[in-house]
Amino acid sequence: MRVLTSYLLICFLFCCTSEEQKGHVIKVIDGDTFDLKYGDEKIRVRLFGIDSPERAQAFNVKAKEFTASLIADKDVRVVLINKDRYGRSVADVYLEDGTHVNSAIVKAGYAWHFKQYTDDPDLARLETEAHRARSGLWQDVDPIAPWEFRRRKSK
Repeated sequence: MRVLTSYLLICFLFCCTSEEQKGHVIKVIDGDTFDLKYGDEKIRVRLFGIDSPERAQAFNVKAKEFTASLIADKDVRVVLINKDRYGRSVADVYLEDGTHVNSAIVKAGYAWHFKQYTDDPDLARLETEAHRARSGLWQDVDPIAPWEFRRRKSK
């Protein structure tokens, strides 16, 4: 039994390790999505655990500008989590100095913590702090979460 348990643990750890890539950001699509080039490959990356305002939503342009100020034309380290239904690589992203980009965007108030996909306490805390400080999109009188905006738009 002990051997089986150890074997299953090793298999689980091996199968569930995240893939890591280093690449160069070639285009920022919006506040939580960008194109990455590594080697001869190009992938679209969606930042894990956050959700920035949609097009036609308040603070969309400012969120994109903030994300671009962090990562545009820079080398980053991408830790791939999974693929979403649109084929984008969902990932945690880090600058060369170790800054966690996903967290930096929430801290600045340009994205919500996407609780549907992660219960990360750091993202939750950063969102609360940004909200209290009325940073970024939290300056809006009635900010609407992107998932709610998408739901309303689809009706």
